[in-house]
Amino acid sequence: MSGNRRAGWTYAAALDARGLRCPLPVLQARKRILALEDGQRLLVEATDPMAAIDFPHFCTEAGHRLVAAETDGPILRFLIEKA
Repeated sequence: MSGNRRAGWTYAAALDARGLRCPLPVLQARKRILALEDGQRLLVEATDPMAAIDFPHFCTEAGHRLVAAETDGPILRFLIEKA
């Protein structure tokens, strides 16, 4: 796993999806996670309120693990581990 860290979250890649509307954050995350190896993590930051529903659903459907999720004002953060 890469040494990228944010608030104790370690991740190999990050996706800034702030300002994008559904379904673009999930579509971009799907594309970005394909480049990762199994077990590596992707940090996603989004502002679309639907992301709170979309990312847990995406992880369940794709078999990835939603390691953590948090809200910081308008920013939603998700830490996804590739299965």
